[in-house]
Amino acid sequence: MSDKFRNKYRSDSFRLQTWNYGWDAAYFITICTKGKEFYFGNVVDGVMGLSPAGVIANNLWYEIKNHAKNVELGEFVVMPNHIHGIIILDGNDRWNTGGTVNIAAGVGTRHALSLRWDPDPEADQSPDDKSPEKTIGQLRFRNPGKNTISSIVGSYKSAVTKHCNLLDLDFAWQSRFHDHIIRNEKSFNRISEYIRNNPMNWKEDRFY
Repeated sequence: MSDKFRNKYRSDSFRLQTWNYGWDAAYFITICTKGKEFYFGNVVDGVMGLSPAGVIANNLWYEIKNHAKNVELGEFVVMPNHIHGIIILDGNDRWNTGGTVNIAAGVGTRHALSLRWDPDPEADQSPDDKSPEKTIGQLRFRNPGKNTISSIVGSYKSAVTKHCNLLDLDFAWQSRFHDHIIRNEKSFNRISEYIRNNPMNWKEDRFY
């Protein structure tokens, strides 16, 4: 996957003040359960044991490619109270260019509502990373557009909730999610390794 990132998905735009979350890029996604409850199972000796809700969250992630265009999936893991995954948009720039969204280092969004968190602790930070006034993209959260990160993640969350409800499973998502535009191959590899090793490092995880 790193070769593909080097050739096709590298983004030099992380210091721009506007960003369309339907643009081609690799995105690191984190979605937490409501109240950080352990709905998805637990980690024992570095191995994640999935609950029924965890199995649903795991299986439906891989269905994203069947319901969204121009999508590739990178590393993914289900943890007791959150999921981490990489979504790669490849081909959207040809047809999905409407609207802009503010981007600063470590901006997370729900549709276009910001959450301050940088999942890449080695990323550069500078005074230039301050969020400016709201852009058109931040104001269009009621209409996030087709095949954007917001619409893809929103559909995934809804599908997991629906299937859990059908099986009468106790489950709920946190209302927002975190996204991070992966800036270069080094960050892509570091984040991929972080996701792979998350179960082994669970006791040091910020969500533990």
